[in-house]
Order: sequence, then structure tokens, then C-alpha cells
Amino acid sequence: MSTTTLTETTPGTETGAGTARGGPSLLKQAARQLPEALRKLDPRHVVRSPVMFLVWLGSVVTTIAALADPDVFTISLAVWLWLTVIFGNLAEAVAEGRGKAQAASLRATRTDTRARLLDEHGAETLVPGTQLAVGDLVVVEAGEVIPGDGDVVEGIASVDESAITGESAPVIREAGGDRSSVTGGTKVLSDRIVVRITAASGETFLDKMIALVEGTSRRKTPNEIALSILLVSLTLVFLIAVATLAPMATYAGAPQELVVLVALLVCLIPTTIGALLSAIGIAGMDRLVRVNVLAMSGRAVEAAGDVSTLLLDKTGTITYGNRQATAFIAAPGVDDERMRDAARLSSLADQTPEGRSIVELALERGASDADLPTGADFIEFTAQTRMSGVDLADGTRIRKGAGSAVSAWLGQTPSDDVTDTINAIARGGGTPLVIAEQDAAGHGTVLGVVQLKDVVKPGMADRFAELRAMGIRTVMVTGDNELTARAISKEAGVDDFLAEATPEDKLAYIRKEQRGGHLVAMTGDGTNDAPALAAADVGVAMNSGTAAAKEAGNMVDLDSDPTKLIDVVEIGKQLLITRGALTTFSIANDVAKYFAIIPAMFVAAYPSLEALNVMGLATAESAILSAVIFNALIIVALIPLALRGVRFRAASATAVLRRNLTIFGLGGLVVPFIGIKLIDLLVSTIPGIG
Repeated sequence: MSTTTLTETTPGTETGAGTARGGPSLLKQAARQLPEALRKLDPRHVVRSPVMFLVWLGSVVTTIAALADPDVFTISLAVWLWLTVIFGNLAEAVAEGRGKAQAASLRATRTDTRARLLDEHGAETLVPGTQLAVGDLVVVEAGEVIPGDGDVVEGIASVDESAITGESAPVIREAGGDRSSVTGGTKVLSDRIVVRITAASGETFLDKMIALVEGTSRRKTPNEIALSILLVSLTLVFLIAVATLAPMATYAGAPQELVVLVALLVCLIPTTIGALLSAIGIAGMDRLVRVNVLAMSGRAVEAAGDVSTLLLDKTGTITYGNRQATAFIAAPGVDDERMRDAARLSSLADQTPEGRSIVELALERGASDADLPTGADFIEFTAQTRMSGVDLADGTRIRKGAGSAVSAWLGQTPSDDVTDTINAIARGGGTPLVIAEQDAAGHGTVLGVVQLKDVVKPGMADRFAELRAMGIRTVMVTGDNELTARAISKEAGVDDFLAEATPEDKLAYIRKEQRGGHLVAMTGDGTNDAPALAAADVGVAMNSGTAAAKEAGNMVDLDSDPTKLIDVVEIGKQLLITRGALTTFSIANDVAKYFAIIPAMFVAAYPSLEALNVMGLATAESAILSAVIFNALIIVALIPLALRGVRFRAASATAVLRRNLTIFGLGGLVVPFIGIKLIDLLVSTIPGIG
């Protein structure tokens, strides 16, 4: 069960991708966006919100009445009804303005870059970056800007990604592994890399970011649609009630002017949440951008708020991911040098960090530094085989990989001594890689075990405890054997683990959880994670990961910090809580407006209704106008809360409901009584109204 709580928000400084800290005050933002709010008075825009469109129609009707028979009361009503619509537009405009500011900052990073295009013969040709096609190979050296999105296929380099992430510290991008993805517009600081382009001009990651933070790609989410239907239903109920009230009032001898009926309708329908609904959704997306997470859809943000199962890839997520070879342990009867040399040969063409560390350890132990023998054929690692290796020209085949995979390849089980070594390494939290050799005649031999060590990131246990307090179950996913997975999961503090996981296993686990009614979130950075990222309700791909992972996920973490998913979940919950809290406040407001307007409308015909004038409002006109003014001003007052969101912290669902009803339910009842009374004290002094 999801556990959340609410508190009032406090002003704070937020940061955004590629932007400086701080920013203009909300008042300055509102002043800057006022022209946009006025442009949004176009009925073609207002009609998107049925509630606000009804207010717009009421404003038109009241304006016509004021022009036909002008008096202070009618003119004042017309002015404040128009201000109600403008304030609703202003909330949306300010939210959109923040996104446009982000987009302007991102757009400034785009440059017309010349690319060094490689042909099939390795010759370089200078071409405009806009002419690059998917699959092209380009060379980028120190001091040059990467011309387009792609994957590093050769070399290693330090890259400045501050234009995208806002972080000044450079990052390492290298061929092989899950840190090979580079983004167009970033700058290489050292060395030389070859990049395979994965996105055509106009479809790059930066282009998508600009479109999304501007709001041009935003669509209403399922929860927004459902709430909109509720608001429309309430509006129809009040519309019918007010329409039937007119003949009833006439029959009772207290006929009501059209402008009074319009004022009653506007005050009773849920105008507050109707005006702020769009701004809440836009601001939720904006808050994600400010923590350097790019959501591809509002649906993903909402789903994050309802997540109950979280799948985390072990390597690079729970652990640092830079597993290093620390020991060669030869099998009984196998010479140490033979084991060492076989491990080196099987890793010479392996560009992963693990493969390189095996070669380095072998060289430290006295192995030859000769290149791969002529005629050798390198066998790449795949998630299905869970092995890699080399086939030599003399028919000898060497494989390294998980013990079960190598045993299946050999058709024999390792000796008890080798099995004990594998288990000992796994129990210690290391990763054992078995080295095996098969000669030209097909006779296989297990040569020994390579020990790889990884380190759990500090603070992970505390972060997982936070998730547990939110009612989220954490599952570590790894290709390691069960013993290794168990040791790492215990150290990290996750709730469960999935060992020796293939892409098919991840998909099956996600679908099993979804069939059980759970929403599943997953982080990942590798190509092997792509199917699971696509199937998950919330798939957060690391910006440092492969292009396939980023395409499959519905969120991208620009900082490549897998623990950022906790922030994503909190923002998702904050979005849902904010929307619910303001809906509660908006509906509760109607009670006070009822006590203000209904007695004012009928007290002349039914003097006993004066008892309902609990606020002691001066006159019928001042009571109605005060309610309309409060209805407009409360929208302005709630814009900061809609944009910043209700603060979130872990608590029980009961505590959430209690606090929601106390702050926003009871507050929605009390605040209008105080506000309308104070406004009435001022309005009643106006000649023609008081």
C-alpha cells in the first residue's frame, strides 16, 4: 500500500537541466506571462477546459448586460469574471513559461557542427552535422563538439555534458559496456572516439528535450482526463440547478437578474481546480526536469506516483558497476600460466571494463602483451549465452562466462574444487567467471575461475528503506548466480532479487507483477535492459546508457544516477497529492459561497433566510460581488502551491487522508468565510454596492 503525507510547501530555489541556480520570483514570472494569459482568452483555447469555458461564457453574458444597462454592480461583476478567466490562464502561462525558459537554455546549446564522417575505407570527410544519417561513423577528438546522438564504438574519452545536465564535472564515455551513449552538443575534452550516429537531425535527444519542456508534446494523462470528467459532471449538475432556480425564484416572487445567476453558477462550479488543473500537470513535468530527469509523457509521471514494485539493475545501479578482475584461480592440475594466458586471450577483443581488467591483471601476472593471434575469431558476449571468448586458428576454443553457461557449453560439470571456488567467490559478493578450453578434437577442460569484485554504493540501504516506507518493494536484477546475488542484495538492503536474469526473465517478472495489479518501475542503461524498460510502467533509462535503453524507457535520467528513481517516485506522488488536495479545497470552497450568495438572492422574499447570513455581509450586492472576487483571488493565491506542489514525505495512507482533510478540506471551508467577509468590508464602502 502506498504511504504518503502532506505538508504545506515552502519557497525554495530549484535547479534545472543546463540552467543556473535560482530564477525570477513568481511575481516577476506572472508579470512576464500576463500578455500570454491575455492571448489565451481566445475561445479556441479556453474551450479545452469546459469549466473555464463556462466562466468565459458567463463573462461574455455579464459584459453584454453591463453594456446594455450599465451600473456599478454589473460592471464590477463583469470585470471580476474576466479576471477569473485571466487568472486561470495565468497559472497555465507561468507553468508553461518555466518550460519555455528551459527550452531556450537548451536551444542555446545547439550549434552548427562540422562532422568528420568516416567512409568504409576509413577516410574522413568534413560534412555539416545536419547531414548525418543513422548509422554514420564520425570521429571526434579533444576540443570538438559531438555532432549528433550516438554510441561510442571505438576508444574512450572524457566528455563535458554540462550543456545538457548542468553538471560541470566531465564524464567518461567508452566503447563497450553500458556507458557508451553520447549526446549531440556535448564536448569531448580528451582523447579520440569514434561514434556511430543513432538519431537523425531534428530527432535528437536535445530536440526531444526542447519539445517536451516547452509542453508541445504534452497530452492529458488518464488521471487528468478522469478528473476533468468529474469536474464537467459537477459543472453540469450546478448548471441544471441554477437553470431551474430561475423559474422557481420567479414563482416565489423573487425574480433574479441574469448576471446574479451567472455569478452564482461561477461560484458554485469547481473553478479553482478547473483553472489550476493544467498548471499542476505542466509543473509536475517541470519539477522532473529540474532534478535532471526527462519524462517522455505525463502518464509516466503519474504512474511513478502509484509504483509498488521497483526493479533495479545491480551493475551500475546498486553497485558501482566497474567490476575488476582481482584473482586468477586455476583448477586442480592446471598450470597457473595456462589459466592466465587463456583468460587474457578470451578478453583481448573484449571492450567491456571487465574484459579490459582481465587483460590488465594478466599482464601484471607476467602474461605476454602480444595482440590476438592471426586468424582468431572473437565471440561476443550475449545475454542468452552469458559467455564470450575466442576461436583460435588451430581449432582451439576458449570461453569465459557464468559457471552454468560454460558447463552447458562443455557438456560437463566442473570439479568439486572448482565448484567450491565459484561458491566461495559468490558468497563473498564477487562474480566468478569460469574459463574453459576445448581443443580441435572437442575435448573440453575447465581451466579455472576469474574473480571479479564490485562495490555496493554507499547509502543504498538507507535509500531502499525510504522506498520501503513508501510501500514500494525493491527487486535487484542481475546476471550473477544466486549466491552472489543473495550476498549483494543482503548488503544493499533490497527486498528481493532475480539472479542469472536474461531479458526474457526480466520481462516475465514484470508481467507477473503487473498481472498481480502492481505498477512496476525499472532503471537500466544497457541494450539488454531495453525490453524490460519498454514493458515497465515507468522505465528510467540512464543518460550514460545505450541509445536502445533511452529509446525504450519513458524517462531519462540526465545525471545517470539510478537512485534518482526515488526522486521520480516522490514527484509522481507529489503530483497526484497536489491535484487531489486542490480538488478537495476547491469543492469545500463552495459551502462558504453558498452561505454568501443564496441568502443574498432570496432574503427579500424570505426574510427568515437572514439567519443563513452567518458572515453578516452588508448587502445582497456586496455579498454576491465579494464571493465572485474571492473566487478569482483564490486562484492567484493557489498558483504557487500548484507550481511547487504539496510537499511529500513517507507516512501511512490513513495519515495522508487525515492531513488532506484537515488542511485542504477544513481549510477550504474556513478560508472562504474569512476571505469573503474581509472583501465584503471593502466592497460595501463602494457607492452603488454598499
